[in-house]
Amino acid sequence: MKKISPSLTLLALAINAFAIGSTEFISVGLMPMIVNTFNISLSQAGLTVSLYALGVTVGAPLLTILTGTWNRKTLMVSIMGLFILGNLLSAFAPTFLLLLVGRVLASLAHGIFMSISTVIAADVVQPEKRASAIALMFTGLTVATVIGVPLGTFIGQHSNWHMSFVFIVVIGLIGLIATSILVPKGLPIPGKINLSGLARIFTNKSILMSLFITAFGYGGTFAAYTYLTPILEGTFRFSASTVVIILVAYGVMVAIGNSLGGHLANKNILPALQKMFAALALSLLFLFISASLASQALGLIATLLLGLFAFMNVPGLQLYVVQLAEKFTPKDITLVSAFNIAAFNVGITLGSFVGGQISKGSSVVFTPLGGIIIILLAMFLIRLVQKDQASKL
Repeated sequence: MKKISPSLTLLALAINAFAIGSTEFISVGLMPMIVNTFNISLSQAGLTVSLYALGVTVGAPLLTILTGTWNRKTLMVSIMGLFILGNLLSAFAPTFLLLLVGRVLASLAHGIFMSISTVIAADVVQPEKRASAIALMFTGLTVATVIGVPLGTFIGQHSNWHMSFVFIVVIGLIGLIATSILVPKGLPIPGKINLSGLARIFTNKSILMSLFITAFGYGGTFAAYTYLTPILEGTFRFSASTVVIILVAYGVMVAIGNSLGGHLANKNILPALQKMFAALALSLLFLFISASLASQALGLIATLLLGLFAFMNVPGLQLYVVQLAEKFTPKDITLVSAFNIAAFNVGITLGSFVGGQISKGSSVVFTPLGGIIIILLAMFLIRLVQKDQASKL
């Protein structure tokens, strides 16, 4: 049988990542439509984001453990099948409860996909090309932010939100076909994961601290980002069509921020993360001031700045936890990575929950302030880690 080119395998993974990245935040753009369809509150609609994140949190480590002996190609095909099923249920959900069930099913697929896709990307290339291969796979997520979410929002605005999920199902089907053709059958199988690794991970102070830093540092953004469309439409009075354009521009800024973040975190990760978190907190403060003034011009600038700094910390947070795993628990790197994915989504759940409670109790205008408090917790933890490191020198 002809050997499959690593580039084609990475393409299949990137397509799947695009589908998964699109569905993760699609409800952010559809929030007002979901509120109107089911006659629910904005905070209730926010569950489409927070419960999705919770599903990823549980799914990443749990399913990684349960499927350790599965053939990797079979597992990837099954993951995309579950992803398609969840989005089909969301697309045709007659009740808000079934919409949430569909979101959770899709999130379980998301969690395990992120856990194993980076390993597959690294396995199909030469050792010296592994970092580049993983970065290429993750371009699917970046493109989803730039194109997938705004396009899905546009489709929902010009038909209905159900069709936005149908759009994601179609992408998922393309990813499933690409996986069945382009992912090799003979990839290394991790085997049964030793649960003693859990004890090694959760008794290591440095790794635990890094997971909390990930959750707080990444999650603070979502107190405001979850409700970005209602802020843009309701507070800044942008039209629905303009919001789509702004979301595209926001995605471009995210892509730029990710690239800069990876470069900045190559050396001295913790000081770099501290500066990124400070910039993110300031951008959220600027968004709050702009919303308080209801200034469209300032609101546009604030949204773009939020995009620039929102996910700039991701490469550094990922690299930091992997380095700690290599140092302290080298047998459990895959599992530590899965828990870091879970920590990212604990942050999303926390941030969107805090934002929901603020919007319910007062107004979405104040949601950025909740995000700032969460980010300050991450900065405080980094400071503790730095002091601890300094005391050991």
